Amino acid sequence: MTPQEIEVLFTRESGEFLFARWGRPIVPIVFGVEDETLATVKGAFEAVVTLAGHKMAETDPELGANCMVFFFRDWQELLEVPDLDRLVPDLAPLVKRLIAAKANQYRIFRFEEDGAIRAAFVFLCMDKDLSEIPAETLALSQVVQTMLLWSDTAFRTASPLAIAGDATILRPDIAALIRAAYDPVLPGAAQDSSHALRLFARLEPPQ
Repeated sequence: MTPQEIEVLFTRESGEFLFARWGRPIVPIVFGVEDETLATVKGAFEAVVTLAGHKMAETDPELGANCMVFFFRDWQELLEVPDLDRLVPDLAPLVKRLIAAKANQYRIFRFEEDGAIRAAFVFLCMDKDLSEIPAETLALSQVVQTMLLWSDTAFRTASPLAIAGDATILRPDIAALIRAAYDPVLPGAAQDSSHALRLFARLEPPQ
């Protein structure tokens, strides 16, 4: 992966470069799934967090849970979740826009004062397309896209995952980039595209 390719992954469609990683241990909570799928999602979090050299925790002292993943069949269901409109401002207009766009997933991030990720909300509307994706693949894909503040176009044409034999795995180049992004020497957030060079310098050869 070249510095230019890294830069593109964090350059938004508007042209703004914006990088952020989690600044605190991740405490995920999953809504709307059975225990088997719950274990799959939490397993994906554990795998990617371990890869990054980051940490998970049982609770966030300030927020309780700081990474909320919602599975549901209809966007309107979000309007019935108690107090969700307090966590996600302008929830009703957002739901209206997502329905109009026929979206099946959406992620919202909250940030620390230094720009690092403080919390994330992941919404998955299980339409026909998402329902056909194996739970392990869907979980891994969502966790990867929540570990960093990727560009809104980062994975529009290429998935962060790859097929290896019968298994779906994280692409080696993306895995190496996540590891580099969590180097403790680097800041938790950056708005200058030169940060791509710092990430490139810390890339380890894919295993």
